[in-house]
Amino acid sequence: MSTSYDFDTVIDRRGTWCVQWDGVADRFGVDGLLPFTISDMDFATAPEVLAALRARLDHGVFGYTDWQQDDFRSAIAHWYETRYDTTIDTGRLVYAPSVLSQLSQLLQMWTAEGEGVVVHTPTYDGFRKAITGLRRELRGVPLGDPDALERELARADSKVLLVCSPHNPTGRVWTESELAEMASLAARHGVAVISDEIHADFVHGGRRHVPWTRVAGDGRWALITSASKAFNFPALSGSYGLIGRPDDRTEFLRRMETAEGLASPAVLSLTAHIAAYREGAAWLDAVRAYVTGNLEFVAERLNAAFPELEWEPPQAGYLAWIDLRKAGVEDEAQLQRVLIERERVAVMPGSVYGAEGFVRLNVGCARSKVEAGVAALIRGVEAVRGAA
Repeated sequence: MSTSYDFDTVIDRRGTWCVQWDGVADRFGVDGLLPFTISDMDFATAPEVLAALRARLDHGVFGYTDWQQDDFRSAIAHWYETRYDTTIDTGRLVYAPSVLSQLSQLLQMWTAEGEGVVVHTPTYDGFRKAITGLRRELRGVPLGDPDALERELARADSKVLLVCSPHNPTGRVWTESELAEMASLAARHGVAVISDEIHADFVHGGRRHVPWTRVAGDGRWALITSASKAFNFPALSGSYGLIGRPDDRTEFLRRMETAEGLASPAVLSLTAHIAAYREGAAWLDAVRAYVTGNLEFVAERLNAAFPELEWEPPQAGYLAWIDLRKAGVEDEAQLQRVLIERERVAVMPGSVYGAEGFVRLNVGCARSKVEAGVAALIRGVEAVRGAA
């Protein structure tokens, strides 16, 4: 299979039931905006994955399927060994339709209504919805404040530390020592850890993602993730996880197979995962390099327009987390009005993640789209500053 991939050609996603493009009015109230929003990419998935899916489709039979088979397990083990120099115990694997469905089940297993779930702020809105939707209390601690983290973990009814590794929306990549300190604090206070590592495969700049398994120790923990983010197939509905304690794994599987009725996974998701992890490394390296170029372009244009920002690309991911307060943007609503009504673009406001004055700009797309989005953002900021 050729390792030459085309990320510049724009693929029209309109009319494909696409949340980012067709569903933009649901969040922004207006149709037809150029979107830089929900965290999927505009690129087709790896051709190696597409080839595997086509072969599976050609078989033509899509009956009930078993995820607990060696092709799937060994592909995951291979990925961790080759990508993260980490040996995993495949006997700890679990499967679920999505990372957030895993999170929901684990929170129901390990917490009761009213109890605390500790997260770093700013916070991915999916976490906020899952925690509050289950009537648990979200306890936010500022990113990089270990004292605040320990204070919240020390509360008697704080039961879970939810780690986003790498962090969404900031793109922060945790070092092994930082993760080990979190594990130590959680163990000291008897708090379980759930590590969401769905952005792990998109680490930039020579940094290294450290799977939670390397620091977990004997505490109660789960690592939840999927190939769907890096290889851009979330619509295939599949994720997997690793759960530390055998009794917790047994209970998780019981809930999924009986209470949730999800004993049979989506076969195309299994197929895509296996192909991605066995054959997709070259494509992933190529798309990550392309996105790195997109992020560098954003930095160049933003800092040329607003040198006071001194904006640096994130350490991971394809989401540019931008603090616009130094550029004089204090009124988020005003900026959003300009972007939507005048510039006709949709960019996620920081308030969605608990950080007004920021924006989250998705650059997992062709460079031409990034150019249009950054130009619109710059004009929007200039308009807000001019009106101040």
